[in-house]
Amino acid sequence: MVVRRNVDVKLEELKEKKAQSRAGGGRQRIDAQHERGKLTARERIDLLLDEGSFEELDTFKLHRGTDFGLAEQHHLGDAVVTGYGHVNGRLTFVFSQDFTVMGGSLSEAVSQKICKVMDLATNSGAPIVGLIDSGGARIQEGVQSLAAYADIFLRNVRSSGVIPQISVILGPAAGGATYSPALTDFVFMVEGIGQMYITGPDVIKSVTGEEVTHEELGGAGSHSTQSGVAHFAIESEERCLSEVRRLLGFLAQNNMEDPPRLQSGDDPGRTDATLAHLVPDHPNQPYEMLDIITRVVDDAEFMQVHEAYARNVMVGFARMDGRSVGIVAQQPSFLAGVLDINASVKAARFVRFCDAFNIPIVTFIDVPGFLPGTNQEYGGIIRHGAKLIFAYAEATVPKISVLIRKAYGGAYIVMSSKGLRGDINYAWPTGEIAVMGAEGAVNIIHRQEIRKSDEPDEARQRLIGEYEDQLMNPYIAAGLGLIDDVIDPSETRPKIIKALEMLQNKRESLPPKKHGSIPL
Repeated sequence: MVVRRNVDVKLEELKEKKAQSRAGGGRQRIDAQHERGKLTARERIDLLLDEGSFEELDTFKLHRGTDFGLAEQHHLGDAVVTGYGHVNGRLTFVFSQDFTVMGGSLSEAVSQKICKVMDLATNSGAPIVGLIDSGGARIQEGVQSLAAYADIFLRNVRSSGVIPQISVILGPAAGGATYSPALTDFVFMVEGIGQMYITGPDVIKSVTGEEVTHEELGGAGSHSTQSGVAHFAIESEERCLSEVRRLLGFLAQNNMEDPPRLQSGDDPGRTDATLAHLVPDHPNQPYEMLDIITRVVDDAEFMQVHEAYARNVMVGFARMDGRSVGIVAQQPSFLAGVLDINASVKAARFVRFCDAFNIPIVTFIDVPGFLPGTNQEYGGIIRHGAKLIFAYAEATVPKISVLIRKAYGGAYIVMSSKGLRGDINYAWPTGEIAVMGAEGAVNIIHRQEIRKSDEPDEARQRLIGEYEDQLMNPYIAAGLGLIDDVIDPSETRPKIIKALEMLQNKRESLPPKKHGSIPL
């Protein structure tokens, strides 16, 4: 009986301590978090993971500091909640910073908890999601908290290309704290509450005199449209975490597995006669590439990544007969789909992610070239454009492309061309491959002939027509084996799906090396 009573006491003590840990910084601070329009660390985990699947780790971890007022601020679990659970039945690791405990500041203990779960994720071959809401390094711990960030950064780098890493910015992330999200694969930000910047508005004003608000400087709008740091800007925490779950559904668990294949009710042999009429007759007239993509993929579902950034190129995830694919496509309705610095980097990063996690790449091409101008040249368009070449050439996953309209100059080569080891290259009959557009080429090649003509405009139009017929149509490239087939646009979906089936066991490797030297 004595033993039984002792066990009961111990169980009651355990129950109380668990309750203390779940209470975070206490009711008053939880209420303050809600008043800011923000969820708590545990509420966020509940939204992210399948119901009832969360298993917490390091529930009773404590910080070691006793100076500068820390002695009276011991909270079980410190300022982060860590553990694992499932997203759509698949193992997923998570850490969620708790702003109700000392502003979610990073202590040595917090870092140890995060590093432990990161190591478990890598060793278990499962994604990790970081829910970020922190005031930064814990000042009272001095250099220990700074060194603790380095431990996290190291794991971000070592896990890169091994497991998917996702950061969700649900509060402040300032200074060095921003670099862990920047090292991960995808960054989600919630509008109005998520903010990231290296130096805050006060520091900027004191140094440069420039006045800027926290939201203007580091909000979701700025980072999703201007800097490109954020891949997704979402209006609410609930929808944001739902979108994280959606994204994980497209991804492999790790670099040794393939993405999950789902049952699709969309007929893989489905054709669409409307596709042939989406491209305007005039080569300089814009159209909406998204209309083509959604008609080709399963159930018209396309999850765009970086939707509001570098809009002249689109990247994102879709499914083809249930298989996950990464899509890269020009957007003719924005800057004519031209490749510039930002678009090149955006596409290159996406291609490399897909390659790392065994996701086939489908490319829809309509590119008039690289954007000319001193801003682009001085900004390093040569170097940044080379990143896209590097990414496609390096990728060993199945690579299928469809030439919709234009592929001019170096931009033709960049976009998954046969020369960069594209596996299957299709073209619509509207496809044009050339060093440059017909008008510009004729003005150079036939300059003297046009000048001597009695009717220069008529001569120019005649020569343009001859150039288009003789040098730009897709059959010339097909005759050289640079295009595998010229296809009826209505058959685009079944053609891609059959190519994916053919390539599903593709095996290709790179020469032995430590790593390539991508032109960063």
